[in-house]
Amino acid sequence: MSTLLDVKDVSKHFTMGGLLSRKVVRAVESASLSLSVEKPEIFTIIGESGSGKTTLARMILGLELPSSGEISFRGKTVSHRVGRKERLQFMANVQPVFQNPFEAFNPLKRIDRYLESTAKRFLKRSDRAGLEQAMDGALQKVGLSLAEVKGRYPHEMSGGQLQRAAIARALIPNPPLLVADEPVSMVDASLRMSIVNLLKSLRDDLGVSVIYITHDLATAYYISNRLIIMQRGQIVEMGDARAVLDNPEHPYSRLLKASVLSTEDAGSGKLGTDPGMVALAGELVGQSGRLVDRPDGRLVRVY
Repeated sequence: MSTLLDVKDVSKHFTMGGLLSRKVVRAVESASLSLSVEKPEIFTIIGESGSGKTTLARMILGLELPSSGEISFRGKTVSHRVGRKERLQFMANVQPVFQNPFEAFNPLKRIDRYLESTAKRFLKRSDRAGLEQAMDGALQKVGLSLAEVKGRYPHEMSGGQLQRAAIARALIPNPPLLVADEPVSMVDASLRMSIVNLLKSLRDDLGVSVIYITHDLATAYYISNRLIIMQRGQIVEMGDARAVLDNPEHPYSRLLKASVLSTEDAGSGKLGTDPGMVALAGELVGQSGRLVDRPDGRLVRVY
């Protein structure tokens, strides 16, 4: 099976402080994942704030260089500095979708200008008709049109519309992979499912794989094929999304699931979290361990 993206034992360490008070922060430690060309999927990275999920995404996008390990895309290593031509080619194939659409666009620049500059840069087109066709085609894929966004500034659109426009901008180069970092967290609850369903349709209808970064177990359960759960920079569990979330095995995974209010808990003000589980998950923070194969094909970190 051909590999689209392969992340092998990637770590990222940040050094903080001065000579007398230097501290090493291990943001990501020995993370590995792989996506295939033949089977587009939504691969989800779950974790609380500070778990390392965004740092891992930034390394996949090439915005951060790994301290160790290797990242390859279609067999070519991309985890070190490359020339401008190779970098542009990689950017065309792996596009980001950021968390806050209102920060992703310059408020003083019209949205269609953003789309136009993306088309010029990656499609190498300069004719007006061709540019508008490419822009409108990308917008149609997300339920918008060029006529709807032309001449409009970011503040003239809703959060849901603007996030769709951001996804359309990412789709202009026809990338096989999107890296979506919390794409629904800044969108109204009533609009979240439209964005989530859009990601599903991109996978099912266009064959685009998505790395979906979130702390929301509900949307992860709904759209994911596979997932990893991260705690303090380490992957503690990996496998089929429904198998992991239906029957989590690592204490931290069980703690995350238990922290989600069920319909029975609604209005009670109580979480059904076992104090012993909280204590065990806390004890494991910062400890090393190894990922072990389970019979169902998932990986779980043991200590």
